[in-house]
Amino acid sequence: MAGIKKTWSTPVCAADSSLIPCVICGGSHFSPAMNCEGFGYVCCENCGLVQMNPQPVKTGVMQRYSGDYGEDYLSYELENEAAFLRLQMLALADAGFDRIEKHLFLSSAAGNMQTREPPHVLDIGCATGALLAHLKERGWRVTGVEISPAAGYARNRRGIDVRSLPLEENNFTAGTFDIVHASHLIEHINDPHFFLKEVCRVLKPQGHIFISTPNIAGLQARLFGGRWRSAIFDHLFLFSAGTLKMLLTKTGFMTESINTWGGLAAGTVPMLLKKPADILAKRLGFGDVMIVRARKR
Repeated sequence: MAGIKKTWSTPVCAADSSLIPCVICGGSHFSPAMNCEGFGYVCCENCGLVQMNPQPVKTGVMQRYSGDYGEDYLSYELENEAAFLRLQMLALADAGFDRIEKHLFLSSAAGNMQTREPPHVLDIGCATGALLAHLKERGWRVTGVEISPAAGYARNRRGIDVRSLPLEENNFTAGTFDIVHASHLIEHINDPHFFLKEVCRVLKPQGHIFISTPNIAGLQARLFGGRWRSAIFDHLFLFSAGTLKMLLTKTGFMTESINTWGGLAAGTVPMLLKKPADILAKRLGFGDVMIVRARKR
């Protein structure tokens, strides 16, 4: 369909890859799931996780964001910064962020005067730091992780503490953060199981993670298959609500809410059809993107 526009991605290229066991169940049996232009996905026959397997090796994946295409990514983020921040805030509101924020600030205000500190949020894959800057204005302590050149923008233009190493290489003290936010990140990571274990470690007891990611079980993925806008070379995993919930359970979390949005992409149908499709997708849970809130057990 001519109207389908895929999400920004680095170009499809020949890359070193290796066959890996399923990151959720450790299974080794896969069946074809989705054919795309120049690459494809398989589905774990045991748990249903859709993944690129054989998978590009980590060094190659890292170079996509910190190497030749890093400046292109920064330009893309800056051009869309306001729209992305608006979508992030809407998604967080759907997932109950405002209620948890209020509780954390009330608890902080009620604490010992000598040890009282505002709650601390970590945004992993924070891009230009727009969300962190917004939360800082609301009184949060903020820290970011971003391996692309966007990290320098966040540090130099916004004065935000943004680390340029992958999460696990920053050696954050255990129990540091009240909330971890990861928007459109987990699908890019070679080992999301290891990633979530590290998130669990750095969260305080009862701390929350908010994860936004494309929804492989959504209407658009089912309609368009390999032409789906989120079926891109940079997405190593494509989660459904069920597979992401399984992974969260295995890594020490209890899933508290799942919300989706986005019925049909702009340009694929007339607006008269898009608006009701978007409303139904959000109400019935078959949206193109989902946000999952989970609490550290």
